[in-house]
Amino acid sequence: MCIPPPEQDCGRQRAAFATVRQLYEHMNRRGAGFDTLSLGMSGDLEAAILEGATMVRIGTALFGPRPPIQSPA
Repeated sequence: MCIPPPEQDCGRQRAAFATVRQLYEHMNRRGAGFDTLSLGMSGDLEAAILEGATMVRIGTALFGPRPPIQSPA
């Protein structure tokens, strides 16, 4: 699973994902047998898909943002 630093630029998002994808491919060439490349979440799913993600977490896109955490009184 890769979650890049917060970033709005798709190119910079893709750079982080590309590094993980290359490692994934490298490990599989050596017999690791990984079948899932989990990259990104709702805010960067386009970049994740462009870099070959087979799994993307999209909770915020489905359910909206989480409510702010309130500190105890």
